[in-house]
Amino acid sequence: MNAGMAILLTAVPEGRVFGLDQQALIGIGIQLFNAALLAAVLSYLLYKPVRKFLKSRTERIIAQMGRAEDEIVKAGELKAQYEQKLEGIEEERAAILEEAHRLAAEKGRRIVSDAQKDAAEARERVLADMRIERERAQEEMRLQIIEVASIMAEKLVAQAMDAETQDRLFAETMAELEGAAWQD
Repeated sequence: MNAGMAILLTAVPEGRVFGLDQQALIGIGIQLFNAALLAAVLSYLLYKPVRKFLKSRTERIIAQMGRAEDEIVKAGELKAQYEQKLEGIEEERAAILEEAHRLAAEKGRRIVSDAQKDAAEARERVLADMRIERERAQEEMRLQIIEVASIMAEKLVAQAMDAETQDRLFAETMAELEGAAWQD
């Protein structure tokens, strides 16, 4: 390594760290020319596509921002509509509840009225059945009385009654039975 340094030191004139001679200046000039040429070629080849790409990206971003602003405006409008609907819903709920209470009360009155009518009809049927049963019982009692009377009459007749007495007793019994008024 010391040998390599020794060679470099011998190539550089004494007292100088960096040799600025004609060959170094030509090398620097060529490198500058190459860099300028490379920059020109690259800018010619890449400047328009990169600029076009950046322009289209900028346009896309602007368009997205515009759409986002439109969406924000629409969202604000929808929010306002929903808030209006929520206010309307409270009023509608109160109206529906009031209507439901009214219908329930009306239905309750109808049910009570129908129940009263049914009870009255059932009472009338029971009273009619009781009247029919009382009339049937009275008719049965009348028939039993007639039967008992006829049995008594047979017994009396059997004890040697003459025909004239029999006819008189029969007529009296029939008159009593026909004249008897049944109490309700």
